Amino acid sequence: MAARLKLPGMLGELAAEFAGTMILILFGVGVVAQVVAGGLGDHDSIAWAWGLGVTLGVYVAARISGAHLNPAVTIALAAFKGFEWRKVLPYSLAQTLGAFVAALLVRWNYTEVLHQMDPGLTRKTQFVFSTLPGNGSLPVGHWGAFRDQIIGTAILLFLILAITDAANTAPAANLAPVVIGLLVVAIGMAWGTDAGYAINPARDFGPRLASFITGYGGAWRDKTGYLYWWIPIVAPIIGGLVGAGLYQGLIGRFLPSAAPQEPGEIPTPRENVEATRG
Repeated sequence: MAARLKLPGMLGELAAEFAGTMILILFGVGVVAQVVAGGLGDHDSIAWAWGLGVTLGVYVAARISGAHLNPAVTIALAAFKGFEWRKVLPYSLAQTLGAFVAALLVRWNYTEVLHQMDPGLTRKTQFVFSTLPGNGSLPVGHWGAFRDQIIGTAILLFLILAITDAANTAPAANLAPVVIGLLVVAIGMAWGTDAGYAINPARDFGPRLASFITGYGGAWRDKTGYLYWWIPIVAPIIGGLVGAGLYQGLIGRFLPSAAPQEPGEIPTPRENVEATRG
């Protein structure tokens, strides 16, 4: 007699997106705090910790929600991969809340070293939590950062779809999270100069809000006083749609058909949703 496995429902999916994004930010924001405020590590350790955070976050959430962990991913999957539009806002809110809570934990844990390094809680340590054009010091303007985030997130989505497409050469043995993590490491090493490679609205807005309510009064602005906070939200969404669209146009439409999978799933953890018993 055939029996359908019970799927988690919306509450379970939102809990998974919250938890997975929280794990991502605990490692990502945590390593920046360690490098900037504690003086331990360098750019490479930042890039690797962000990538490992992504890998671990995906392993946490993939079975239940598909582990988007990023509103730009969720929106792109809704636009091009059949993910339900009614879930886009709840997923995005869960992701942002997970990032916010994780950043609060990092802020609390690194209180002493942050205050020693930067007693006034200025932009000197603000970029521990959120991104700034030119990483706060290099000559990159607002529109340069906007361009950078479109390109970086387009690369992210193009390659996420390539890695997780069952009709393509997807990694075997549940290794897709590892490869996606390596992708984020590569983006960090190649595309981190102009705008700190946020490439994720939840990753930037959640920690930015956490820093603001814990003493960083200038969290919403850059060094010129411009209200910069919207750029790491809008530009990644545009970039995600561009990258996913390019993948579908250049690669996806030419691939042979594959076995059905859950729409929008990353990295397709629930390919078999039915179990039979004798």
